[in-house]
Amino acid sequence: MRDDEWEDFLWSVNNFCDNHDIVVPNLTACYVEDDMKHLKTQLDHYKLDVFKDPKFKDVDSLPELCRLLVETKKSMIYFIIDRLICLVLNLPVSTAATERAFSGMKLLKTPLRNKMEHEYLNNVMILYIEREIAHEIDIDYIIDRFDLLKNRRLRLK
Repeated sequence: MRDDEWEDFLWSVNNFCDNHDIVVPNLTACYVEDDMKHLKTQLDHYKLDVFKDPKFKDVDSLPELCRLLVETKKSMIYFIIDRLICLVLNLPVSTAATERAFSGMKLLKTPLRNKMEHEYLNNVMILYIEREIAHEIDIDYIIDRFDLLKNRRLRLK
């Protein structure tokens, strides 16, 4: 998905959001001082509005809060708060992937392998990070396939 399918996936998510009137926040946008002023105002109104709304009474998690904000269309009113919640919900996923990659690099990039080319290191890192998938690969099957390719070339000559 990282190499070939990301653009298609992102397009389908944006298309889904457009079809269901879901605002897609720009998570790469810069936040300036005006946003901080708006945040303070939105928080003040949020305390008065959402805390008194019975629909929000039993909310006990951020994903549930995010879902209710969208369902009640309050995510449009409190757009900066909604943006912050989205960022917080995405943080553990992006942090975990980065930590996993650096841990893998520490194991793979030893002094003996220090002169490894970037492309080869990238391929080895992907195998290490996605090792659950890699363990499912039948190595004997791959070896047999390559062996058949070699024999086929010899037969053609």
